[in-house]
Amino acid sequence: MLSKRIIPCLDIKEGRVVKGVQFLGLRDAGDPVEVAKAYDAQQADELVFLDITASYENRKTLIELVERIAQNIFMPFTVGGGISDVQDIRNLLNAGADKVSINTAAVKYPELITEAATKFGSQCIVVAIDAKRVQTDAVRHPGWQVYIHGGRTPTELDAVEWARQAAQLGAGEILLTSMDCDGTKDGYDTGLTKAVSDAVTIPVIASGGAGKLEHFYDVLTHAGADAALAASLFHYAELTVPQVKEFLQHKGVAIRYEKKA
Repeated sequence: MLSKRIIPCLDIKEGRVVKGVQFLGLRDAGDPVEVAKAYDAQQADELVFLDITASYENRKTLIELVERIAQNIFMPFTVGGGISDVQDIRNLLNAGADKVSINTAAVKYPELITEAATKFGSQCIVVAIDAKRVQTDAVRHPGWQVYIHGGRTPTELDAVEWARQAAQLGAGEILLTSMDCDGTKDGYDTGLTKAVSDAVTIPVIASGGAGKLEHFYDVLTHAGADAALAASLFHYAELTVPQVKEFLQHKGVAIRYEKKA
């Protein structure tokens, strides 16, 4: 059985770590390099860096900052934001990223997923999906609509169908964020996560809503996520990565964790 992963996320705006609620009301959460080093020391399994306004502002990810973080950590490192073509992906991988996360560009140019997976390998290509709950038919069956441009622009895509298509196009992983749950600390959207996890055979990272230890257990077991991502909960030291891992280990979840003496 593959180990489940615990992944802190650095949402970056103007070179600083920020966090809000439902993609709004952003507040400062520290220097990205120092925050990244702290998570490395906490035995986080991976780190995700998302330049959250790059696509909306039509600019590239902060390459120099990516390089500085990569030089200071030893865990796998995923970078997203402002990626529009294969050259952007190459630049980020050369700067020290192990994987790249594409969201807006993947929706606009789905062929980019296949082209990038062919050139760099599917294991490098993460498709990020920002999804908001909608009512889809007369019997009020819940569905989830895909948003792009950092959650600012709705699309006509259904999140579950888009995840399935992204996997078929060559994505190696799905980073799935519930916009409804983001920053609320009320728990992950287990319905959304389970629907996507059941629809694809590639790993799914659940994001949005972590507020207590039980939330990680629920999304990793009942909802079938392969990894759980969290931001504000870790940034403001309400929980640490070791606390989450020790809890999951005691609950019988396969996790990479060595308790330090």
